[in-house]
Amino acid sequence: MKSDNSDKVFTKPIKKQFEFDEEVAAVFDDMLSRSVPFYKESQEITKFFVLKYLHEGSTLYDLGCSTASLLLNIGRHLKVDARLVGLDNSHAMLERAQKKCEAYGAKNIELSHADILEYPYERASVFVSNYTLQFIRPLVREELVKKICASLEDGGVFIFSEKVISHHSKLNKELIECYYGFKKEQGYSEYEIMQKREALENVLVPYSESENIQMTKKAGFSHCEAIFRWANFATFIAIK
Repeated sequence: MKSDNSDKVFTKPIKKQFEFDEEVAAVFDDMLSRSVPFYKESQEITKFFVLKYLHEGSTLYDLGCSTASLLLNIGRHLKVDARLVGLDNSHAMLERAQKKCEAYGAKNIELSHADILEYPYERASVFVSNYTLQFIRPLVREELVKKICASLEDGGVFIFSEKVISHHSKLNKELIECYYGFKKEQGYSEYEIMQKREALENVLVPYSESENIQMTKKAGFSHCEAIFRWANFATFIAIK
């Protein structure tokens, strides 16, 4: 039996574009686990590299931290004294994140309501963003990645997960078909899948794998590659 926190957002007709409001925040953890293939595995590989690059006295920024699940996971395994800073522009997400941090007694996580495009970042060793860049308009997105690179110490990393597209039209359609098959296996109906696709139209603008890599190189990173990929979902690491 599904809990009250199961995702039923798109079982009814949509009346607006997708946004991270209270309705979405209430079911967000379930939505992620059922909407993003191998989400747990991508988060584990992200955590692995975060812990590799965080050092004593350094800072991690999680851009679009949502309900703070990744920060809590990192905090539980952190062996050095480092700042874990979660930023999000959704009050509803941050309220849930705060409750989770209090429930787990996580005192090493700082949460802030912020615009990640305008936030005054201090020097950091790691930046993370999980399916956040794709919601930022392309030109602004590239400016943000430049800002991230400029705020990183030499040798620091930016680890980000994104939905990706293929510029081969037939393959791109097949990747989408593969993904919709995954969603159906998670219990989503054809109606829910189409409703969400319509709500995300012009809100989520994905790049291809190569375009994401080119964007980081243009921003000043010395190296970037995908460290995890399933169909049209990928996790990247960019090294300054």
